[in-house]
Amino acid sequence: MDWTAQVDAYCERLGPGFWAEPMNAVTNAAFLLAALVMALRLRGHGLPIANLLVGFLAAIGIGSFLFHTFATRWAGLADTLPILMFALVYIFAASCEYLRLSLVRAILVVVALFPFVALLMPLLGRLPLFGSSAGYVPILLYIAIFAAITRGPVARGLGLWIAVALLTASLTFRSLDMQTCSGFPLGTHFLWHILNAVLLGWMIEVYRRAALRRLADQPRGG
Repeated sequence: MDWTAQVDAYCERLGPGFWAEPMNAVTNAAFLLAALVMALRLRGHGLPIANLLVGFLAAIGIGSFLFHTFATRWAGLADTLPILMFALVYIFAASCEYLRLSLVRAILVVVALFPFVALLMPLLGRLPLFGSSAGYVPILLYIAIFAAITRGPVARGLGLWIAVALLTASLTFRSLDMQTCSGFPLGTHFLWHILNAVLLGWMIEVYRRAALRRLADQPRGG
């Protein structure tokens, strides 16, 4: 595979130049801003998994910036790999924190994502609505499953359902990018960036609140 091959997959890109997607490129700053906000909110709380998620959130912004400027296959990997890592780590964290599963069971929930995606992709690939966004739909469904089975303060606060709504909106804009291109040359992919930055920051915040609540409820040794 030629990792330096150019990728032209978005409405805004009209040529091979570094700044051929200016709006898609600069809106990645939203991920860095969300990472900064959450890093400040996590400071001093001693939540290593949440801080790891913040690191992946910042990496998503950097990787996506590289992809929408260099627009090569290697940059595409830099874009998608942090997203995958964020999803896997968050599923593990949510399994432990929201569902109170053991370490082994939480790992099994993470591993189950892969056959879940493999089973859904052939079906989703036949639906014209999703297009290149089909690969993200299983993540949306996974979050919805977590939202449906989670109990306690996380469920009462509707934290995960808000995440479902945000991801649904951002996926819609990602899917409409090429379809709206003829009437709106900028496309809609940049809205995917902005909403996803809000989404991922919010998901870290939901985890932060749940973890701090659990720590506060733990009996203190005398």
